[in-house]
Amino acid sequence: MPEEAKTFSLKCKVCGGDIRNDYLSGVCVCAHCGNKWSMEEMLPNYQAHTHAIEVIAKAKELLSGKPDAARAGQAKLAFKTAAVDCTQHPDAISSELLKICEEGVIESDQVATYAKGKNFFDKGNFRQAMAEFKKIPGVRDVDEMIPACEKGIIAARKKNIPLAIAIGVVLPAIIAIVLSEKLGLSLAICIPVFVVFWAATTYALYLEGTLATVIMVLSFLCAVPLIIFMVLAYGFNMDAGPAAALAVGIPIAVIIAVAVLPERS
Repeated sequence: MPEEAKTFSLKCKVCGGDIRNDYLSGVCVCAHCGNKWSMEEMLPNYQAHTHAIEVIAKAKELLSGKPDAARAGQAKLAFKTAAVDCTQHPDAISSELLKICEEGVIESDQVATYAKGKNFFDKGNFRQAMAEFKKIPGVRDVDEMIPACEKGIIAARKKNIPLAIAIGVVLPAIIAIVLSEKLGLSLAICIPVFVVFWAATTYALYLEGTLATVIMVLSFLCAVPLIIFMVLAYGFNMDAGPAAALAVGIPIAVIIAVAVLPERS
């Protein structure tokens, strides 16, 4: 910013009080007696800034109403455009308008972040919503929304406990089978190992996060082979080796068949 672009303060013509410049409404207001004057009358070179002021007013309008990320992005661009226009006229008015633009860019980013968080919250994605809200503490009702997100996360976890228990049993069951069939360990060892791992995987799924995602993927990949193995090994008394080979081979054969048959037809 040029050195001559400094803020300034006018005095009221009636009482000598400080003047507040309301650029968006185009008037100067005395902070003491409330008398108003046109900015064109009070401020030199005001006309050179009317375009920038119009752009700022449009940006402010975009930020009003319901928070919207797209409108906030447009407002941010408008503030930056007005700031560039202000630099063409390095005077005291430009200094004040540039400050408004800088604050407007920050507000635009905050509104966009808030809108993203609110969108996640409305869709029930409380974890992502809280991550967005924590970026802008103190903005709007964020300080109230963060505790609401925490309650939503806990409620969602409790709701998913049965699913976590069902999914969590897959990998521990495979470990127990391997220990029993391949290493020949007794049930007195395999069952406690199974229970401990089951509790651990269920708890990890309850907490969510990266580890929970890995467990879910592995569980879904292993679920079908595990079921086939248990049916063959324990239902038809098949040896563990052939049962394991069929448990892995059958799903692979089905996937290949599903992929090849449509191409031939």
